[in-house]
Amino acid sequence: MLDQLETLREEALAALQMISDSASLQAWEGQYIGRKGALTQLLRGMGGLSPEERPIFGKTANEVKQILTAAHDERQQLIQDRELAQDLEQGEIDITLPGRTAQIGGLHPSTQVLRRFYQIWGDMGFQVYRTRDVETDDMNFTMLNFPPHHPARDMQDTFYTTQPDVILRTHTSAGQIRAMWEYGDHGTKPIRVVLPGMCYRFEQITARSEVQFHQIEGIAIGKNIRMTDLKGTITEFAKRMFHPKAGVRFRASYFPFTEPSMEVDVECCVCGGKGCNLCKYSGWLEIAGCGMIHPVVLQNGGYDPAEWSGFAFGMGPERTAMLKHRITDIRYFWANDQRFLGQF
Repeated sequence: MLDQLETLREEALAALQMISDSASLQAWEGQYIGRKGALTQLLRGMGGLSPEERPIFGKTANEVKQILTAAHDERQQLIQDRELAQDLEQGEIDITLPGRTAQIGGLHPSTQVLRRFYQIWGDMGFQVYRTRDVETDDMNFTMLNFPPHHPARDMQDTFYTTQPDVILRTHTSAGQIRAMWEYGDHGTKPIRVVLPGMCYRFEQITARSEVQFHQIEGIAIGKNIRMTDLKGTITEFAKRMFHPKAGVRFRASYFPFTEPSMEVDVECCVCGGKGCNLCKYSGWLEIAGCGMIHPVVLQNGGYDPAEWSGFAFGMGPERTAMLKHRITDIRYFWANDQRFLGQF
């Protein structure tokens, strides 16, 4: 049987040298060193040997198995290297192609516009002041010259909470009084702040209205601040935000916390004032409401209206983004659709 082992070893090694693919190598393994291979069959015949011959045969069989296993592993590595090289040559794997770059997130379009707002107003000396989303009825309405049961309260459908007189703010104007109290030093210091944040109104969701939206309020209080200061400031903002030569116009309006009050239009950035679908063929787009701060509001903030004056304005970042990028539906901002967000 020792001669059979030697013959098996020589035959197996010779056959192994002729193998050049993985399938043939797998067949060789099953034929010679597998569970049902020739070497296993010889080992099963050890029962016919004498007690003196069995250890010698067993030792020799193990040596043959080690030799064949090592030769198999070496041949397997050689075949794998050849097959990989062949695949590369045939173009199935092109290692010269650049890898796929990992997708990274970006700033939401509302955030981009807000940051642009901060930059412009910061250049003009305004600092950012953040106030609470949950407000009292007094701060949101009464302190801003909205008396109880005043018809102007109906202009803003309000979300009320389970706590009496606690609401979700309907406008960032609700922070005006808090800014005056914190920075005005009891009505003795001038202030210039912008108040960005989310607002909430119980409205029907349409292409032009949402139940939540960003707004940025601005107030400037000092001595001898006039309407011309307000108009010049708003005009400068519009030119920086939209176009250096963009036309700006002011229209009389009404807000309880400003007197007089105005709405601001900018020349349509799409048609250049000629008229199109976006501006409803008027040539103008509304961007803000503003006015001189009402004396009652100044007084509630700790200022003496006889010595101090100021102006206030309110703008919608989403509306500005819609105008700049020709977005026709405000619901896109909150739908979390990657096809929309990926464009910015």
